[in-house]
Amino acid sequence: MSPGDRQDGNGVATAPSAVARLPRQVRADLTRRLRRNRRAFRQDDVQVVERPLLRRAVGASALGNCMEWFDFGVYSYLAATIGKVFFPGASPAAQVVSSFATFAAAFVVRPLGGLFFGPLGDRVGRQKVLATTMIMMSVGTFAIGVIPGYATIGIAAPLLLLLARMVQGFSTGGEYGGATTFVAEYAPDRRRGFLSSWLDFGTFVGYALGSALVTVLGLLLTDAQMLSWGWRVPFLIAGPLGVIGLYMRLKLEESPAFQQQLDAHEKALAQESTGSELKDIVRNHWRPLLICMGLVLLYNVTNYMVTGYLPTYQTETLHRSAGFADLLVLIGMVWIVVLITFLGRLSDRIGRRPVYGVAAVAMIVLAVPSFLLLKAQGTWPPVLGVLILSTLLACFAAPSAATLPALFPTAVRYAAMGIGFNIAVAAFGGTTPLVTAALVEATGDKLMPAYYLMLAGVIGLLTVRFLPESAQVPLKGSRPMVGSRAERRELITVSRELYERAGERTPRG
Repeated sequence: MSPGDRQDGNGVATAPSAVARLPRQVRADLTRRLRRNRRAFRQDDVQVVERPLLRRAVGASALGNCMEWFDFGVYSYLAATIGKVFFPGASPAAQVVSSFATFAAAFVVRPLGGLFFGPLGDRVGRQKVLATTMIMMSVGTFAIGVIPGYATIGIAAPLLLLLARMVQGFSTGGEYGGATTFVAEYAPDRRRGFLSSWLDFGTFVGYALGSALVTVLGLLLTDAQMLSWGWRVPFLIAGPLGVIGLYMRLKLEESPAFQQQLDAHEKALAQESTGSELKDIVRNHWRPLLICMGLVLLYNVTNYMVTGYLPTYQTETLHRSAGFADLLVLIGMVWIVVLITFLGRLSDRIGRRPVYGVAAVAMIVLAVPSFLLLKAQGTWPPVLGVLILSTLLACFAAPSAATLPALFPTAVRYAAMGIGFNIAVAAFGGTTPLVTAALVEATGDKLMPAYYLMLAGVIGLLTVRFLPESAQVPLKGSRPMVGSRAERRELITVSRELYERAGERTPRG
């Protein structure tokens, strides 16, 4: 008989108790909370999230990610065309590198956006900042579509492109950290992995829509038409998308976790400058910051390799048609969209660490075989190679939006995410297409991207070693979150049993 089993009056084993069915990390966290409170939970200790509010929060946040990655997918697929429009005097290889350099420049300012919007989100609220970043993202993307080419205004053209990309980068610095924080603070503890995975569902839907639009335009228009005006069409669509996203975000209510600690937090922050708050984060939360950066490196090196570099790798390095390259990566994106919410739900059931750990090992083992398949002749070997890489990417993406915010307490969550996420993305994610293209150009080794992924897998595996398991665990600094009043009653009953097991006496009433 297992320790959690009970016996009836005749000594016959019965089903395990509710406490015994809890994951170990949940029992440990609840026990700490109960000992600190010196009593079992009451109704006002447990937050019930209303379903309509939850749906709006997830939907509006996912739309922001969708819009950001719509632009990313368009830019990645049009890198060669953008190079010809804005850097016409360079060689084809130099045009691609210059285009990716402009792309990477946006990531240089992302940490600045995180440093600005993160503390602001902890001070004035997540919803207000997310509405602001939506406006900036749509303006920056729309601007790219109206900038004249080099042939029209000369050197001002690439400079304006760089400026628009930096506006995008600055706003994105506050977008993903804020969106993950917002959804994580709304989601019931048992379903945080599943609900948060919809954020990255929006990410890859946006990328797939952007890449599909470019593919369709490439089929309908001639090369001359694409070079002349066709490439602008996807960027111009960002205007209407931005208006829709802004409307949805303005209708949101602030997250329950932020509302819960708002009054006390406002008083504390009134006496604290942004600089001192950031110093406090680095000094007191350096360990979760490093874990955050390691996981972001693992996720985003894979992400930008598949979404940002593979289209150009297919056309410029392997000399395949743009149509085949676009369709190949689009297949991978659709596959991720199919997988990602199932993997998010899986991370709720078995934990975040197993999902990350198994996928990191698989990355180390399968990176080279995947790129050998990508290089192979025919149709199906490259498709299989992309599906392998896309499956690994889905494993890293699905638990990230639930795992990263759980590393930090509510009072500093947005700011800490802004620091850790954006520094890692700027240093390792956004530079992946540029660095990989340069390595292939310098060495002539077409497997350099695979070696780069293997290195990311090793770093990710080391990071997972130190990652605390957070599946179904309440967020730090927040009350337990449940999805219904029935779940609240169940949790209160469980807390009484757990409190008694801890050797304490539950007060009556």
